[in-house]
Amino acid sequence: MKKLLSVLALGVTATFITSAAWASEKLSLAEISAYLNDMKTATAGFTQINDDGSLSTGKLYLHRPGRMRFEYDGDAAGTVVAGAGAVRVHDPKSNQPPETFPLRRTPLSIILAKQVNLDRANMVVGHGFDGTSTVVQAQDPENPDYGSIELMFTADPVELRKWVVHDGAGGKTTVILGTLETGMRLPSTLFSGGGGNSP
Repeated sequence: MKKLLSVLALGVTATFITSAAWASEKLSLAEISAYLNDMKTATAGFTQINDDGSLSTGKLYLHRPGRMRFEYDGDAAGTVVAGAGAVRVHDPKSNQPPETFPLRRTPLSIILAKQVNLDRANMVVGHGFDGTSTVVQAQDPENPDYGSIELMFTADPVELRKWVVHDGAGGKTTVILGTLETGMRLPSTLFSGGGGNSP
């Protein structure tokens, strides 16, 4: 359960750089906001580095606004599902029922918002460029204690490559995305429950 919960700490350290072809220039907050707002559906394989240093892999499904599913590899690896304003963590290895809590209490809510506006006062607490990628660290300006999410983007074209979630307790979870595919139809059933594999 702890490893599944760690994905909600979404912290992006922005150190995953593998190709000089990604090199471009620093993206503006307006450009990044527009990119996220244009992204309605997406899927990607991912590698997750948990706070304890262990690795998990799986597939991500995103349906903006408000819906996301992390489906972990393995016969009983579990899921983390955001939908209907809540996040459900289903761990079949645990004897406990799925854990549910409000989406607004996680940094996921920033990128799943109906309208992303990174120019909002006090939302962005870091905006840098490392020579190849733009890194933005954002938080809920009204509830900074909920943690923050660090997002890494490359340009030409703009693409989300990685994020790091920093939770309110000081933990951090890194999610490195594989090839991000967008624009497909995703069934609503993916985001309506916490258990089971995708159809």
